[in-house]
Amino acid sequence: MAKLIYKIGVDVGGTNTDAVVLDHQDQVVAAVKSSTTADVQSGIYTSIEKVLKESGINVNQIAYVSLGTTHATNAIIRRKGLSKVAVVRICLPAGKGVLPLAGWDESLIAAMDATSFLIHGGHEYDGRALAGEGLDHDEVFRVLDTIKEKGYESIAVSCIFSPAKDQHEKEFAKLAAERLGEDFPVTLSSEIGSLGLLERENSAILNASVVGVAKKAAYGLIEALKDLGISSKVFFAQNDGTLMSLERAIMYPVLTIGSGPTNSTRGAAYLSNLENCIVADIGGTSTDVGILVNGFPRQSALAVEVGGVLTNFRMPDLISIGLGGGSIVQYDGKEVAIGPDSVGYEIKEKAIAFGGDILTATDIALAAGVAIIDDPACDLSRLSYLDTELVQKGIAKIQEMVLNACEKIKTSPEPLPIVLVGGGSVIMPAQQDDSVKLIKPENFGCANALGAAIAEASGEVDGLWPMEKRTRDEIIELAKEQAIAKAIEMGAVLSGTSVVDLEAVPLSYLPGNVLRVKAKAAGALQL
Repeated sequence: MAKLIYKIGVDVGGTNTDAVVLDHQDQVVAAVKSSTTADVQSGIYTSIEKVLKESGINVNQIAYVSLGTTHATNAIIRRKGLSKVAVVRICLPAGKGVLPLAGWDESLIAAMDATSFLIHGGHEYDGRALAGEGLDHDEVFRVLDTIKEKGYESIAVSCIFSPAKDQHEKEFAKLAAERLGEDFPVTLSSEIGSLGLLERENSAILNASVVGVAKKAAYGLIEALKDLGISSKVFFAQNDGTLMSLERAIMYPVLTIGSGPTNSTRGAAYLSNLENCIVADIGGTSTDVGILVNGFPRQSALAVEVGGVLTNFRMPDLISIGLGGGSIVQYDGKEVAIGPDSVGYEIKEKAIAFGGDILTATDIALAAGVAIIDDPACDLSRLSYLDTELVQKGIAKIQEMVLNACEKIKTSPEPLPIVLVGGGSVIMPAQQDDSVKLIKPENFGCANALGAAIAEASGEVDGLWPMEKRTRDEIIELAKEQAIAKAIEMGAVLSGTSVVDLEAVPLSYLPGNVLRVKAKAAGALQL
């Protein structure tokens, strides 16, 4: 039997789909780029096919394939392909002051044909039941019968204080499986979001709307891999820089929405051998700036807006600007403006250096001698007519935009090195004055796919614990154990899985002594 020694990482961006092959020591064997396609799937197939050919590896020696994809994001933004969602809030007699879907854009509600049901149940922050220990089964079955009758395709379940006690959500899911079948998609809010009923509920609804899209994409990927002779395990990259199993990704695809920039950040950490730094991921259309803390992307402390909806699932803290290799440059004779409009994946047809008629940031970088592109279609003589002042001002503008975004992401005045990654980072000069340390590591162009390939499995806990019967230390240990157990459930190996992030905050505004603990564990994948 062939020894499993290779990993393949794939990342789908707005302009390019990147693929990378790593050996057992996580060294890059081959890396390729191909244009992202309208259906996404064929672009993934092409990239993997190219990287297999370039690396010359035996497909039977591939340990796993990990993917960062925009399928779920695109479906929500474009309002296309969304499932018909029934929203069930377990809350009565409380929790009806603000109804589900409040503040949502009507076009998004219409795209998922969503409606909501309120039933009795839920808990206080300390686990005390609001309306009896168990659910009213007759009430639940009446709702489930209506859902079946009206042809809903997915259910999002939220419950008051379910991060503290998820008993009623799980009980509802069990009853739904009895009535609608084991395969009917049911999203539990406690599995996605943290404290905050409305944002957690919103996260569950968005997830329920894209489970159909995720299932189609996942099975399409498996078929593409089979066509290439690859039968290894498949993992999907999450928003927090770790991986989850294919089965988990089909259940909770919304957790992949921020995986692109997160992959780049993790890849940058590996390539630069830094655990604390700023990462500027410059693509073809935009630049995402994040910050690494102890080797993982800093998570946003605020509710994150996805498709115009406030959510509270794990998302990286990012600043995005409309600057990329394909960004369109405009010059009025005095000032240079770059982006946010971009030629995107059509750069080889529309950029001047490639024979097009649109001036892009890549053209400016080539004319300035900052970028070097080894492509027979790229002819620098086409740029000879560009005014020297325009080129100088263009480069200065690119530097200004990137460095300003890097400054904004910082939370302290202490200097941090800036790691430049992404195919579009060829437009950014690596030389700066002594006050800024810029690093453009080897293989910077494939950092996103590399980040997906090296990622670990993780689990996270965010809950409230009363301190009446346990000490603070006992609660923290319990949270750590639960986080490690979740990581193992997500595919991590027991040995070596450890807590990588921990936060414990006493909540003085709640009755009694209550401790909120957030714990995250990560470990190498079980193959």
